[in-house]
Amino acid sequence: MTIECPAPRHEDEVVLLGHGAGGRLTAELLDRVVLPGLHAGPGPLEDAALLPGHRELVISTDSFVVSPLFFPGGDIGSLAVHGTVNDLAMRGAWPLALSVSLIVEEGLPLAELRSVVESLGKAAQEAGVPVVTGDTKVVGRGAADRLFVNTTGVGQRHGSLHPSAALARPGDAVLLSGPIGLHGTTVLSTREGLGFEGDIASDSRPLHRLVRALGPIGGAVHVLRDPTRGGLAAALNEIARDSAVAVEIEESAVPVPEAVASACDLLGLDPLIVANEGCMVAFVAADAAGRALDALRSLPEGAQAVRIGEVLPEGPGGRVTLRTLVGARRIVDMPLGEQLPRIC
Repeated sequence: MTIECPAPRHEDEVVLLGHGAGGRLTAELLDRVVLPGLHAGPGPLEDAALLPGHRELVISTDSFVVSPLFFPGGDIGSLAVHGTVNDLAMRGAWPLALSVSLIVEEGLPLAELRSVVESLGKAAQEAGVPVVTGDTKVVGRGAADRLFVNTTGVGQRHGSLHPSAALARPGDAVLLSGPIGLHGTTVLSTREGLGFEGDIASDSRPLHRLVRALGPIGGAVHVLRDPTRGGLAAALNEIARDSAVAVEIEESAVPVPEAVASACDLLGLDPLIVANEGCMVAFVAADAAGRALDALRSLPEGAQAVRIGEVLPEGPGGRVTLRTLVGARRIVDMPLGEQLPRIC
């Protein structure tokens, strides 16, 4: 008698919260379900896509389900604008127009909805991008968690900037425009009443002007990525995978605010996987790194820009390592899921 192990019954599987967290579970969901169903071709998964037949136009869409709706440093309305503007910027594009769709749960106070919409409008105005179309749907109690927002943006690329997650090269300097961990820890603290939000606030802000400052460096800017879901660890792993390079960063060089470090120590979180909404990673040719840092530091949103590592001249493609404070090396894995769900 032959005994065989039964094949996995995929029809019994269900979607987990971690599938939307930007880590390995998200990649599995995309590879096994979403991309095959859409007949999507191979290639890097970018923050925004080039429009077919219009190579200078870029489009990005995102849905925001953050809980709570309001937090120090922002709210779901301003976050929706900043998130989409930043996704366009990571392809070197200036935002031209936004669409906004609202899914509102029955029972949401009109005062809260008004506050969100006004904040969204103000953020769009400050970013210099008009909201040109949209949609509003209301669902029954319990069919949504108060309010979900979808924004879609169209942008136009700067003539000299054509970054892609697949263009990192050996020798590139890895730059970071500012401190990490502020958004995720702020949202978690506000949601759970932990008290850290008195010392920190979300870094939610638009980054397109920061990207424009890199314009004169042109082709030396190879990759731009904002480390949102999955944090810095996920962003670096995605770049290393799509570019087939080995990346190493210095623990001592990564700016982690003291309040963020304290919150992460208390809660057992790794700051490298905590979400951000107002900083970006740039892979730049080594001989242009100094000019890139000067350009980033010339604007308030990049005043704390630093060099945190490099692309190694050789090594296993797709690997990210961290040189620790004591000089050892450890592998920085792609997060499995998200330690902090519902943060964007």
